[in-house]
Amino acid sequence: MQTYPLESIVLEDAMKLQFKAVDCITKEFQGHEFLNRGDLGVVKGLNKPVTTYKAEKAVAAIFDAEACVFVRGAGSAAIRFGLHTMLKAGEKILVHQAPVYSTTATSFDMLGLVPVEADFNDLEKVKQVLRTEPDIKAALVQYTRQKIDDRYEMQEIVETIKAERDIPILTDDNYAAMKVKKIGVQCGADLSCFSSFKLLGPEGIGIVAGRKKYINQLISESYSGGMQTQGHEALDVLHGLVYAPVALAIQAKVNEECVRRLQDGEIPEVKNAFLANAQSKVLLVEFREEIADDVLKEAEKLGAAPNPVGAESKYELVPMFYRVSGTFRKADPTMEKRMIRINPMRSGADTIIDMIKKSVERVKVCL
Repeated sequence: MQTYPLESIVLEDAMKLQFKAVDCITKEFQGHEFLNRGDLGVVKGLNKPVTTYKAEKAVAAIFDAEACVFVRGAGSAAIRFGLHTMLKAGEKILVHQAPVYSTTATSFDMLGLVPVEADFNDLEKVKQVLRTEPDIKAALVQYTRQKIDDRYEMQEIVETIKAERDIPILTDDNYAAMKVKKIGVQCGADLSCFSSFKLLGPEGIGIVAGRKKYINQLISESYSGGMQTQGHEALDVLHGLVYAPVALAIQAKVNEECVRRLQDGEIPEVKNAFLANAQSKVLLVEFREEIADDVLKEAEKLGAAPNPVGAESKYELVPMFYRVSGTFRKADPTMEKRMIRINPMRSGADTIIDMIKKSVERVKVCL
């Protein structure tokens, strides 16, 4: 199997991103303002808490964007709101020729959008589709992989679309933000959308960063008091963003060490190991026998999480041992019986290897 995982930033770059995040915060907040839980309500002149307004400005600066707004509904709603600002019902949107993430597909249905597919792995095909479909009004690019063989680069695909047609581009940066060197808006896209929950932040808060004209439209439409992100939630977004880069860089190092050790034959029952973005960057472990289900059951008894919470949320500390994604199962249905995916979360490689080894030993005793 050949996979093309996204290139994670190294620890030194993650430290620089952490320092940049704190620097951006200090430019918006006085010390006493940050050392509290923020204000509440629709403040006159802003229609949102002052704390939220300042936090949004800080996040925009972290990602080199013109503006930012926090929305309710996590990453899925961020994408939904972003698409709404770019398109009207019945208009066409360019998407990758691959399974669309389920909540994004729902957004297309809700907004009445018509997806037009092009293989983003082939830039010439992208150009061809844009030429033959002149009524395409916008594009959506998912940063992480939708298929096993996806290998397109965000910078290249954004530049290709923009050079061929100057249409707005929205990028789904979930599972990529603060793991990669540049998110979508930093590559030239118009909006980047992702969840704060996947970056050690609060539940339910999505982030939309990018061009002011789209952000301002969202702000003007989201005037209801109940739609505002309250001050304490906005501070929690910043708390998560500061700690996420280093934590995720360490996680990437653990993944790489696990792959190396498993490929070196540390556990004979393991046939192979890969890194893949499905959706988050995970370790895929292929066994020589069809023991995946039993290994997952035993791993939970040994302390592994059996399912995600927010896919790298603040609650997820222990490693997650989980079945392979639906995309991978569609590509090869037999994978479900002989392959599992592992996200180290905050654990080390020794813990991961030990859990696999002990789980396999317990399964073998029962066979």
